[in-house]
This record gives sequence, structure tokens and C-alpha cells, in this order.
Amino acid sequence: MHQSSIKKEICNVLGIYFVTWAGVFLLTTWRISRDNHTFYESAGLFLEFLSNISFIIAIHILFALILLLFYLVRYFIRLYKKKGLKIVIRQFVSRFLTPLLLVFLVFKTLIYANSKEISSYTWDKQIINTSGKTKKHFKNDGKHRGMSVFGWRRSNDESIEELVQANVEWVAVVPFMYQETEKTKVINTPDNPNAFTRRDSMFLRTINKLHNKGIYVHLKPHLWMSEGWRSTISLDSDEEWHTWFQTYRTNMLRYARMAELTGVELFCIGTELSSSIKKQPEQWVLLISEIRSIYSGKLTYAANWYDEYEYVSFWDKLDYIGIQGYFPLTEVNNPDLETIKKGWKPHITTLEAFSKEHNKPILFTEVGYKSEASATIKPWEWGNALSVLYRKKSERTQRLAYEALFQQLWHLDWFAGIYIWEWDIRSKKGDTYQDLNFSPRFKEAENVIAKWFSQPVEKEKP
Repeated sequence: MHQSSIKKEICNVLGIYFVTWAGVFLLTTWRISRDNHTFYESAGLFLEFLSNISFIIAIHILFALILLLFYLVRYFIRLYKKKGLKIVIRQFVSRFLTPLLLVFLVFKTLIYANSKEISSYTWDKQIINTSGKTKKHFKNDGKHRGMSVFGWRRSNDESIEELVQANVEWVAVVPFMYQETEKTKVINTPDNPNAFTRRDSMFLRTINKLHNKGIYVHLKPHLWMSEGWRSTISLDSDEEWHTWFQTYRTNMLRYARMAELTGVELFCIGTELSSSIKKQPEQWVLLISEIRSIYSGKLTYAANWYDEYEYVSFWDKLDYIGIQGYFPLTEVNNPDLETIKKGWKPHITTLEAFSKEHNKPILFTEVGYKSEASATIKPWEWGNALSVLYRKKSERTQRLAYEALFQQLWHLDWFAGIYIWEWDIRSKKGDTYQDLNFSPRFKEAENVIAKWFSQPVEKEKP
């Protein structure tokens, strides 16, 4: 290849690379601006996305696909000039269109086969709350009828109304902090921790709108990582651990100020930070004291169901024992209701004893089940983009998992309630047929949850 040709190819590649980035920037800022953000706010959020490695990887995969398409189109154009339209059509059909169509048909067939489900469930529309306000059962029975909600926009009136209709009385608002990996020594913090950011303004508005509808708010900041899991953060020295915790402290005190400013009723001081909990318990006690000096509401911590909640040394400093309740319940796919209920019995015995030991109510700060046949085996497992090709959809299993949860725990005195993981306000009803994720929205589980949330609890001993 001549030097001039090499330079030309490099220019082509660089040009496509630039166009890919420009296109992603414009598309992302346009999508964000649809939620009533200004262009400058949208651009600022895009820049924040650039700290996410997964986002960067996705852009480069898109670039590779566009580059491949460019060379494919160029090949057919050159073929047309040399051999004419008939040869181009023949090769396009045989070498490109037919394989692509075959892959598409296989893909759709697998989705159809895995999504096909016969259900006899009948929705109870009478339990829908059409009053426009929550029923405030919490005032009488102390049960958190909670939902972890994602996809907030600048305007959320319609989405909040749907939550009210589903008898949700508490909403977990979840802002994210970020660090890159388990070995990263600091968490990203704002330049001015005493001021709220553009992203914070969306949460402030959302909290106020939730309160206006009579919904209680649980502010529950999460630490997000591009690689690894927040429970297994691993640093090399006490100095590194101290540095990390100081950046965590800075972020959490800022959110505590947000909680106090907006009158949030419950604040979660941390979620699934097991290695820190075990490594530096004294730092957590000091943090709780600082948060108490800022925030006047109730406090909890969201401990993982496995290998964490038993090691938290400061439950006496909090108002609720918070547990991420992804307990394994069955060993089989498509279980019946009685099998799932039986799976709860050993966990209930352990949890009741733990609640009595610490003289604190237990709150499931998260609990959720995917709409797939294996949902009750390892409820904590996330799916992926290809799950729909090999995992069987089952709204029935998701529905029965929630029915069993309510039947077994809802009436118990020591059990303070749940936050369903997760209600996605971005989901569309038309996509539900192939949706295997946690969100109960538009699924049979939504109706079951709404049914139990609609009823006052008559407490009784098991």
C-alpha cells in the first residue's frame, strides 16, 4: 500500500472516530434534554458519563461497528463500478443480507420461545388507588410500603401518580457516588461539597414532588463502580482506607444536608460496604454521630443478606436494621407458592432472633425478583443483554415470589417493611413480553404488590 493510501486510510478512521463521538454527544445530550434539562446541563451530565469505563467501551464498540459498515459500503460501491449492479445485488444478498436475516430470525425465535408463557392470572383493578394521595397506612402499622425508583426526569408528575395508584407509600431515591475499581483510593467528590450540583437539583425537585403527593422518602445513596463490587473494596494500607473513608464521609454529609433540607423521613448511611464495615467500624460510629448532628430523621444502613449484617457493630446507633433481602428460597425453576414459602422459614427464624438480640426492627432496604423462571434460586443475580436468549421468562414466578414474601413476613411485628428493587419508570408496556429484569411495572407482580400495599396490617405473632 502506498504511503498516500495509508495516510488516506488513517484520515478515514480518524474521521469516523470523530463522527462517532460527535454523534454520541449529540444523541446523549438530546436524550437528556428531553427531560427538561438545558443544553448546558445535558452537556455537563455527558461529561460526567465519561468517567464511566463501561460508557467509554460502549462508544468504542459503536465506533468499530460504524467503521465496519463504512468499509462494507465502500466495498460494494467499488464492486459496482467494476462489475455492475447485478453482481453487487447478488453478493449483497448472499454475503450480507442472507446471513444477517438468518441471525435476526434465530434471535427473534429464541426470544419468542423463551418469552412464551401461559398465565391464568387476573388483575384486580379495584385495588388501584385513584384518590391522588397515599392512604398513609404507615402511620398506623409502621410498615414501609416502599419502592426503589429509577429513571427520574426533570418532570415526574405522571410517574409519581403511577406509584400512588400502586399504593406505594415510601420511595427510595438513589443518587450515585462513583469510584472506578475496588482498588481506587478515593470516591469522586464535587469541587464544592457544600453546594448542590445540577444533578442534585433533579433529586431535590423529585423529593419535593413526592412529598406533595403524600409519599415518604428514603434517601439511599449508592456507591457505583465500573469494575468490581462495593462490598469487596480492597485497599493496601490503613492510610489508604482512611483516605477512602474521608471521601465517603464528604459525600454522605452532603447527602445528609440534602435529606435535612428536604425533610426526608429516612436516610441510609451506606449500602453493601462490607469490607469497610469490618475494617473500620469506629469510623462508621463517628460518621453516624456527624450525620445525627446534621439530620433529624431516622437512620438505617443497608447490609448485604450474606456475610455482612451479622458483622455490623453499630445497629444500636440506628433506627432500623437494614438488610438487602435477596435470600435464596428454592433450588428449582418455576416453583409453586408453597415451595417458596417453605424457603423463607429458616431465614425468618434467623432474622427474628437477630431482631430480638438487637431490639431493633428489620427493614428490607432492598428485595427483588426478576421475571424469570429461576428468580427464587439466586435472587441477587443480575441478567445481561443476552439473558433473553437462554433464560425462560416467568411473570408467574416473580408474582409468586412476592406473594410468598408478603404471606410469610408482612404480619410479623419485628418486620418493618420492604423496598422493592426496582421500579423503572423508563420501561414501556409493549416491551414487557421480553423483559426479564427486576422491575415489576406492567407485570403481574405489580398487581400483587399493590394488593398487599393497599391493606392495613393486622399484626400477629407467627
